[in-house]
Amino acid sequence: MSLKPEDLLREEILALRPYHVAEASGLVKLDAMENPYQLPDPVRSRISGLVAGAEINRYPDASAGALKARLRQAMGIPAGADLLLGNGSDEVIQILAMGVAKPGAVILGADPSFVMFRMIAAFVGARFVGVPLRADFTLDRDTILGAIRQHRPALVFLAYPNNPTGNLFDRDTLTRIIETAPGLVVIDEAYHVFAGESFMPKAAAYDNLLVMRTVSKLGLAGLRLGLVAGSGEWLQQFDKLRLPYNVNILTQLVAETVLGEQDVLEAQAAAIREERGKVFEGLAALKGVSAFPSRANFILFRVNDATGVFERLRQRRVLVKNLHGSHPLLTGCLRVTVGTPRENQTFLSALSDCL
Repeated sequence: MSLKPEDLLREEILALRPYHVAEASGLVKLDAMENPYQLPDPVRSRISGLVAGAEINRYPDASAGALKARLRQAMGIPAGADLLLGNGSDEVIQILAMGVAKPGAVILGADPSFVMFRMIAAFVGARFVGVPLRADFTLDRDTILGAIRQHRPALVFLAYPNNPTGNLFDRDTLTRIIETAPGLVVIDEAYHVFAGESFMPKAAAYDNLLVMRTVSKLGLAGLRLGLVAGSGEWLQQFDKLRLPYNVNILTQLVAETVLGEQDVLEAQAAAIREERGKVFEGLAALKGVSAFPSRANFILFRVNDATGVFERLRQRRVLVKNLHGSHPLLTGCLRVTVGTPRENQTFLSALSDCL
């Protein structure tokens, strides 16, 4: 066959590197910001009954009305805000980017931040403008406001807390961005249960503000459910780009049920927040380790010979995320997810041996 990918595909697609998911079989898996806790047995039994009785021979509720009602209650979504659901927040990001991808459209975000903001901009043919963070990973207000005035982005994506750095950007700066931006501003609150801060109460206060959430960090990563809240006028248009039945029947049933167990979910989040403090203290006590304060369920830290340390940890059956080489500000950096007490102690002991 003489036809080759470069004959048909756009140059920016050919230049992309695929999103890498590491093989984790048999390892202490601390690389993907997952909740390490299973649900209690009574809840799991209820889920088993729901799955057994699900009409999987039928298409799911296309509007996911019952699930949306539960999400409104569980996530404090204001009455004046509408909802759009996606197969994970990745699909929500893609829908929003597709919707604004006119010729010459710009999508803007902090740099470094969640890699899918930049990747999905390339998917849809938009130009991504990354605004560099300061060395301490904070936003420079004048720099980002100047970039917004210069590039007039159709979309601004800001993670709150930021991934992979774990910090919360200054709230007043984000408010200025919302008030200054000529287009839509999306606040990605994937880690809201660990942060203690949210823009969700403002989701109906600004016409150009969209607040994005996921259930993945609540312990439901396998369900693939993301959402965005904001102006119904905007979300009704973006809904045209949502593929039919994108949230399957099992996700709808299980998420609706588990989101009703707020005491369970909050107890797990509280345990992770407590362990986050212990892991941070453990990292800070190790010579040659610089750990950065986090408001998420992971901690970024810097070491000498990051790739070597990463490989030595893997040899000890502990998997973290190697960010060295992904961005100049992340030189020497690894990222560890906060796990169970036993997993965290295993990690800290292994790291001490690897330094």
